[in-house]
Amino acid sequence: MQELAEVLPPIEDRTRDRDVSAPAQPAIPLGLAVRKVVVHREAVLTEAGAAPTRPAVRASAAAVITNPWRGTPARTDLSQAVAVLAPPLAKLLTDALIDALGGVEEIEAFGKAAIVGTGGELEHGAALIHTPYFGNLVRSFLGGESIICFADTRADAGQMLVVPLWHKTQASTRSHYQTMTTRVPDAPRADEIVVVAAASTGPRPHARIGDRSTDPEITAAVLDSAVVDSTVLDPTVLSTTDVNATVSEDQA
Repeated sequence: MQELAEVLPPIEDRTRDRDVSAPAQPAIPLGLAVRKVVVHREAVLTEAGAAPTRPAVRASAAAVITNPWRGTPARTDLSQAVAVLAPPLAKLLTDALIDALGGVEEIEAFGKAAIVGTGGELEHGAALIHTPYFGNLVRSFLGGESIICFADTRADAGQMLVVPLWHKTQASTRSHYQTMTTRVPDAPRADEIVVVAAASTGPRPHARIGDRSTDPEITAAVLDSAVVDSTVLDPTVLSTTDVNATVSEDQA
């Protein structure tokens, strides 16, 4: 069985230059009302009874902040506060991910998310994660090029959120389509927002469904024009070879 020490980044490497007599504390930027930072990390050692060929570690970093716009009217201009608050959030969360996963070079996939407390608007969470002041900086700090996939919602404290991830430089790499589930038990309170960045050091366990860059061309027009009877549509007799042959004959 895969040993945990073989998968998780070694703690000593991440603390070499620190005073290890006390836990490292995240640097909270001035002006950012952060109540707590929560980091989750997980490693899948076996899946379906077998160790993954490439064991991956996933992590999420969540910052619980006071909603700066709670109680403001709809259509309030959010841009000025976004320019001030989003960049330090991006730095805070990516630093936590880099520390948890062993370095920028170890990270292969990323995602982002926000949970708005019940006293806020969905737009308040969107303002913090969907502008260049956050997204561009997360991408840069984690060495990525892809658009960052996301999730956002409004919920009571303790709500779980599934954060989607994909490859940080090659978004069409289907092996890295995966998720990281995160939860802060006492957040968000009604006047808070939980802002999340998540990342993975590798693909899903046993990824084997091909890649978008090498898929055959399958469109509604192709399937409508192909001669397909009920036998071919039966998944018990339909093979990849059958589909490729049907598509190839239609396109010839």
